[in-house]
Amino acid sequence: MAEYKLLKTEGRAKRAEFHTVHGTIQTPVFMNVGTIGAIKGAVSTMDLQQIGTQVQLSNTYHLHVRPGDKIVKQLGGLHKFMVWDKPILTDSGGFQVFSLAKLRKIKEEGVYFNSHIDGHKIFMGPEESMQIQSNLGSTIAMAFDECPSSVAERDYVQKSVDRTTRWLARCKAEMARLNSLPDTINKEQLLFGINQGAVYEDIRIEHAKQSQRWIWTVMQSAVWQSVRHMKRCTESLMR
Repeated sequence: MAEYKLLKTEGRAKRAEFHTVHGTIQTPVFMNVGTIGAIKGAVSTMDLQQIGTQVQLSNTYHLHVRPGDKIVKQLGGLHKFMVWDKPILTDSGGFQVFSLAKLRKIKEEGVYFNSHIDGHKIFMGPEESMQIQSNLGSTIAMAFDECPSSVAERDYVQKSVDRTTRWLARCKAEMARLNSLPDTINKEQLLFGINQGAVYEDIRIEHAKQSQRWIWTVMQSAVWQSVRHMKRCTESLMR
């Protein structure tokens, strides 16, 4: 059973331990990114162990495209595939809704992609994202979301965030179902939500209130218009 243990606070800063089925994460933490199950630059699992890496991040969409999440499940899950025994967080594929904007179409049921590899059609919605992440067996699964551009119009951002909130409820229901199945690799897989709202602080705050039990992350800084916007919106959520 997961446990978040707050050790110390100083102003808005928090020092904590997050206990998971695959080990403890000391927070705040830097999360190494192994998009398709490996860190770029010939960094081995042994190297990561030696430098004290606590948790790795891998990407649902990219692992679904290749080698395929069903293949990873047949091999025993992402931990065995990577030869890694510590926590792994898998992104939901929602970031690709942003980064592959020219190759996708967003609807209420989910997102239709054309693969960036060979152009074949892919559909991913909340249920599909949870199923792929369950096949991977990661410690933490991220809820499927849309990451709107930081320069998007306010009306679009509000509609996007409302849809992301509806998708979160679907993710929660599907994860509960998957964690109850006998062949699920990690029956204690955790669900984290993502706070969205572009650069609109009031939308982000309201989204956090609506989903406060599930919101654990603020979308990546790479999506922000500037570091200034990132800091301002992040600080508004910590008040």
